[in-house]
Amino acid sequence: MPSIFITGGAAGIGLATAEHFAARGWTVGVYDVSEDALAAVSAAHPDIVTGVLDVRDPEQWDKALAEFTARTGGTLDVLDNNAGILVAGDLTDISTDAIKAQIEIDALGVTYGARAAHPYLKATPGSHLVNIASASAIYGQPGIATYSASKFYVAGLTEALELEWEGDDIRVVSIWPLWAKTALADTDAKSTQTLGIRITPEQVAEKVWDSVHPTASDRLLRRTSYSVGLQTTVLGNAAKFIPNVLNRTVNKFLSV
Repeated sequence: MPSIFITGGAAGIGLATAEHFAARGWTVGVYDVSEDALAAVSAAHPDIVTGVLDVRDPEQWDKALAEFTARTGGTLDVLDNNAGILVAGDLTDISTDAIKAQIEIDALGVTYGARAAHPYLKATPGSHLVNIASASAIYGQPGIATYSASKFYVAGLTEALELEWEGDDIRVVSIWPLWAKTALADTDAKSTQTLGIRITPEQVAEKVWDSVHPTASDRLLRRTSYSVGLQTTVLGNAAKFIPNVLNRTVNKFLSV
């Protein structure tokens, strides 16, 4: 049966994705830094493989993927780079540790994961690397500047690897949600008030599912990004066509 390895999978979007794929017969690996949360997942879903993983540690990546793929015959259909953190506040007001953690988890962790998973994905025909981006990468967001910048990084990495790994038959895509009803949205960022928190983890999970079951047009057009929710789609499309000064004004209204 097909397999998916999900980081930060013990809660929120990651757990919803795990449940979505498990319900459809996939072998699911949920890896996270929270042992308590992992224990809860194991209790509720004994068929899901769980393990501890700090995505900032390349050696832990190697160990976790080797452990999981030992159950799949050495193959991996999907790596879902889902783990991420957000610390809101003006850049000058948040700690250097908070800045560092966001960059290491949200950007470096995704990169380490992609590199570590490559040999398993390459060994699996039609495999996918799925990176969780964010609508905050449509235009740089004040108040969550480091997080926003890390998601620009994720978008760029996705596009680069989509080209780099084409010859290995690995399709690379990114998922673009706005604020979802998870702990990540428990912040005083203004855009949570102006735009609301409307997206559910289940909606994001469905989009992950869609992204690894591409339509003929997705493949023909080399689609690399999947927006979640109408607001994200509208904002993303508008940013492509409106003048930068108008885009700036819209985003300033939404987030300042």
